[in-house]
Amino acid sequence: MKRNRSDDNHSPRRPSGAAVMRVQVTDALSRSFFSEWSRVGYAALSLERVAKAAGVGKAALYRRWPSKAAMASDLLPRVGLTLTDTGDKGSLEADIRAVLLAFRRVLRHRMIRRILADLHAEIGREPALEAAIRPFQQARRDRVQLIVERAIARGELAPTVDRETILDFLVGPLYWRLAVTAGCSDVTHIERLVRMTKAAMMAG
Repeated sequence: MKRNRSDDNHSPRRPSGAAVMRVQVTDALSRSFFSEWSRVGYAALSLERVAKAAGVGKAALYRRWPSKAAMASDLLPRVGLTLTDTGDKGSLEADIRAVLLAFRRVLRHRMIRRILADLHAEIGREPALEAAIRPFQQARRDRVQLIVERAIARGELAPTVDRETILDFLVGPLYWRLAVTAGCSDVTHIERLVRMTKAAMMAG
């Protein structure tokens, strides 16, 4: 029996065409997903429209993500919600200022601001979204916790300070101003927040 030459090649055949998960297609779908999310909100988000806006078929999207929640959970870490590490600035006031400025940089991105506000509105209805956002929330709280501990070590805050309340309100007013009321936050506003936040932390 004559053997086919391909029988001697035991290496698996490489997929081609539609079977290849092309990076550029994934990137296009990711951009389209966040663009649509920021435009219409998560509840009205259609994966069919996402695929169409990306210029690909629905099959290309569903090969990568089986559902809207799965797509959101996978892509949220890429959207830039994490605050940059501000490091030790040497004083409580300087640390507060650095965190507020880092948070303002995140919220100044219009698409991120819209997605973040909508995300907080949706997490109570979609467990997958809640699970996806928790690492960002925990990372932010861990960063604030470091600021509190450094201030205690410097003698700027009492060891009995209410840490949980501080963690809740440090970035809350800035989030409300930028994401909820669509206001602005200039240098004067940031400096006012720094002074008021420091005073409240010391009083607590």
